[in-house]
Amino acid sequence: MVPLKRRRVVKSRPGDKGPNKFPLVVLFLLERKMGASRRVFLSQLGRKKGFQVEDTFSDGVTHVISENNCGAEVRTWLDSQHQGQGRAQPCLLDISWYTESMRAGRPVPILDRHQLQEQQTEEADVMLLSVPSYACQRKTTLQNHNSVFTDALTLLAENAEMEDEDGRGVAFRRAAAVLKALPKAVTSMKQLNGLPCLGDHCQRVIRDILENGISSEAEATRQSERYNALKALTGIFGVGAKTADRWIRDGIRSVAMLRDSGHALNRAQLAGLQYYDDINQPVTRAEADAIGDIVERAVASVLPGAQISLTGGFRRGKLTGHDVDFLITHPEEGREEGLMPKVVSWLDSQGFLLYQKTMRNSYLESKDGPARPPSSMDRFERCFSIFKLTTEQKQEALTAEAPTESQHPESQMKCGELKETGHAGHKPWRAVRVDLVVSPISQFAFALLGWTGSKLFERELRRWAGYEKAMSLSSHALYDNVQKRYLRAASEQEIFAHLGLEYIPPAERNA
Repeated sequence: MVPLKRRRVVKSRPGDKGPNKFPLVVLFLLERKMGASRRVFLSQLGRKKGFQVEDTFSDGVTHVISENNCGAEVRTWLDSQHQGQGRAQPCLLDISWYTESMRAGRPVPILDRHQLQEQQTEEADVMLLSVPSYACQRKTTLQNHNSVFTDALTLLAENAEMEDEDGRGVAFRRAAAVLKALPKAVTSMKQLNGLPCLGDHCQRVIRDILENGISSEAEATRQSERYNALKALTGIFGVGAKTADRWIRDGIRSVAMLRDSGHALNRAQLAGLQYYDDINQPVTRAEADAIGDIVERAVASVLPGAQISLTGGFRRGKLTGHDVDFLITHPEEGREEGLMPKVVSWLDSQGFLLYQKTMRNSYLESKDGPARPPSSMDRFERCFSIFKLTTEQKQEALTAEAPTESQHPESQMKCGELKETGHAGHKPWRAVRVDLVVSPISQFAFALLGWTGSKLFERELRRWAGYEKAMSLSSHALYDNVQKRYLRAASEQEIFAHLGLEYIPPAERNA
């Protein structure tokens, strides 16, 4: 990445100022979007023409000149300067008034076209920007009117999580979720009054963007060597923040450096490194559907009548994702037992699996329900895998013949021994991260809700259940801690009803 240029501070020289011909006119040129060099040039020109042009804003300024800014943007900046109470508000003028005055050698009359148009924020407008405190009470679609703010906050959340500061990460994500749910774009800090989850730090980020177009903190983070090293290394399947931090302390700051390091890796990390480029490319909906056809064939071959649901972001309406998640069940309780090993065996025999790790179902309702605090990690039987998806399978929705090659990286191989794949010429297949989860039908509604997401939406559901309803919610069950009993549900709608919440469909859970 190209580093951010350090802003050059250019000060006026004593000789720049000429006689003050117009003492009732005190000008200030706003640097935002104008640039430092152009601002200095125009300031010097104005002084030579006899105008009083100030380097810093003060209560004495009568005219604020800006370029390529709307009135709301300049007013937001002006409010941030804590102008003295009771003083007259300066005129907010477009640069055209300034240039015309320079040509005339005097202040020209201010016409409508010179004035920046302002939309005053009425109290009614502020009330429109109000949302409930919990994300599970809000409808959040994929349409985001405030992406400039949420992108910055999400980046800071991601960085905090990689630095093992989960509390800060959640705070940033909750603030971003509030802004995502707003029905209109934020143009003034006044519109944030009364909104939940917007702490001082998050408001500083928002204010910085309103005033300067970008968040200096987010940009500094984006450009930092450590952030980029953590992001690259945690992008390897099987590598968490703590492992990445340890490697960075060993001097490894990129995937290429890790490949050359000779570090011993486990099977998951080896596979993640081998298929790094593919795994870090977005998965399309067409690819997810093609993989769904494969999984459906596998399940039908070993347990006819079983049901398969595509979950995760694709169920919420997203067109791309970083992996594909499927939830499998059977209408008859207990028929799903032992299903996963058979499905994995079928997929492996057909050459669809480049890597897989299967875990057994370790959840027991009598032991792991109300006796344990609700956890974001469920205990279902699952398979974390890397699929081999060919171009033909995606385009033709599977052919009768499947690939014959199956690859299994050996445990504890050295990085230097990795076989290079897909770097020379066209590769007729790609690797895709796929998670398979098997749930009993009695827990299916809870599993479907938990695996649909978004992650913050699920966290807020559990927080609502605990703090507002004295209940414990997980992807397995809902338990009423007051009545000391489980609340059964055959659908997501029933779970929302138990929690006293309006049902929110998957497409509106993109918190």
